[in-house]
Amino acid sequence: MQYKIPIQIENEDVIVAGLSLRQLMIMMIWGGIGYGVFKYAEPRIGATIGLWLGGPFILTGVIVALVRISEMTFLPTTLNFFRLSLNAKSRMWSQGADSYSEMDIGYITPATSVKEAKANKSYEQVTSDEFEDNIGKL
Repeated sequence: MQYKIPIQIENEDVIVAGLSLRQLMIMMIWGGIGYGVFKYAEPRIGATIGLWLGGPFILTGVIVALVRISEMTFLPTTLNFFRLSLNAKSRMWSQGADSYSEMDIGYITPATSVKEAKANKSYEQVTSDEFEDNIGKL
């Protein structure tokens, strides 16, 4: 008997209405919190104000469940933006999988032609010291 082996296990399976189980659970939990706040506030201060108090919880759940930026869900995206704000000078942010800068790509010239490379500096000619400095900055 042969079994089908999943190839892309990081992709979530769609359960209902284009939503995965993770998305459904997030929306149910935040929706339940919002509904609980509404039911608590409705008899005390009215349905309209209760809806205004419970609505942000439901909206937060929908945003957390559905936001996907560059194939990252809400939590990794938020953590990466937080990490970027802490290390803005030392961290290069680029869209996509390639995380290099055009200036970092080059070949290492032999030590005999270091003076020539410094005189004719271009993006294609990088000395070994400059290359190590660029790698150290990453």
